[in-house]
Amino acid sequence: MTRLLASPARQLAALGLLLLAVNVSALAIHVPGAEVVGSAADSRAFVGVVLLDLVVYLLAVRTVLRERLPRAALWTILGVAVLTRAALLLAPPFLSTDIYRYVWDGQVQAAGINPYRYIPADPALERLRDSDIYPLINRKDYARTIYPPAAQMVFAAVGQVSHGVTGMKLAMLGFEALGVLAMLAILRGAGLPEARILIYAWNPLALWSFARDGHVDAVAIGLLGLALLARTSRRYGLAGALLGAATLVKVLPVAVAPAFVRGGRLWRPILIGAAVIAVLYLPYLTAGRDVFGFAGGYGAEEGYETGAGYWLLAGLGHLGLSPPSLLRTYLACAGLTLAALALRIAFGRDRASAPDAVALCRDAGILAALTTCAASPHYAWYYPWLALPAVVAPAPALIWLGAAPILFLIDPFNDRFLWPSLVFVPALVLAARSLWQARTAPQAALPQGTAR
Repeated sequence: MTRLLASPARQLAALGLLLLAVNVSALAIHVPGAEVVGSAADSRAFVGVVLLDLVVYLLAVRTVLRERLPRAALWTILGVAVLTRAALLLAPPFLSTDIYRYVWDGQVQAAGINPYRYIPADPALERLRDSDIYPLINRKDYARTIYPPAAQMVFAAVGQVSHGVTGMKLAMLGFEALGVLAMLAILRGAGLPEARILIYAWNPLALWSFARDGHVDAVAIGLLGLALLARTSRRYGLAGALLGAATLVKVLPVAVAPAFVRGGRLWRPILIGAAVIAVLYLPYLTAGRDVFGFAGGYGAEEGYETGAGYWLLAGLGHLGLSPPSLLRTYLACAGLTLAALALRIAFGRDRASAPDAVALCRDAGILAALTTCAASPHYAWYYPWLALPAVVAPAPALIWLGAAPILFLIDPFNDRFLWPSLVFVPALVLAARSLWQARTAPQAALPQGTAR
């Protein structure tokens, strides 16, 4: 009986129930109508619950990666994933107001108006204002929409059938489900345990980012999952098209393009992806130079123009160094490093014996993680996409970076270095440890006395 209770499948089920309970408890902390969470005490309690959420998730990941689980465990994993998302779905967003801009952009397009032409407060859109969505739009008095054309097309499609946040969140969860199904197909094709889908499906940051606050990053995740599946199926043109579409939801997915052209298959994914990007922009070109929306203003707002928005430069600022004076050096070093890595992945000879799907997701995960860390956004929902390639290539640093930024949902210090260090420093340690193990493992495998 003791052995039965201690079986890995039962441990996983218990962790799943705990994950569901923790997330429901976190909902109870929020004071309805309060900005963010509520009082300072509520914020501290929320951070504590979020930490517990992360610990439960990491224990579940450890179980999946180290234990042999029956095939039926997949239904436990998917069931908990669906139930937890359902529990978060109907609650109103309180950690972000971005979804109200999505709904607004959908309503603007439903009225036949280019969403890049006007700020929400413009008199030309006065007839579209309502009491449920318009008052909650962020930056409505000065910023055009920042979201690229593929995202806008999703907003427009949802706007034809729904004018509320629940409909938009359901659409986001639909795209997220596509990503999960695509990764399951990749796992099956590579002969890997399907239970690894837990690495994404139970990710607490994904739960809060998409089921609770409905961020559009879920669309990019769905398209990226389909692109990875197409690439592993050797449908290179389709893979490029899907990756191009994902890039026009959130720009970051373009970072993984070198992984898609590895092995000399260069021209088709790049040309088709570029063509898709150009075609998706066509319906919105009537906005002229405003077709890029608030992208430039966003960079200034987030401190990227001064360097203060980058984690490393913000830390150097604490030491008395000036982020603006170091900005060009930082951008040059980061750009050269990423470019060298991209060239190595795209054109280098892979001597590893890993299956194509594993190598693809490994390279995509490395590119995604380094690019995201170099940009170091302080919004939590920029990070869950890192957990997607980790399903197939589960590097510890990648798993950590895909989930630990849930701590960014509330920053008690309102600082771009101190609190984020709780995420980035462990990630650096995990990455260094993995590199050391990869370097020493082949040597350790050699028989004693073997010449090197």
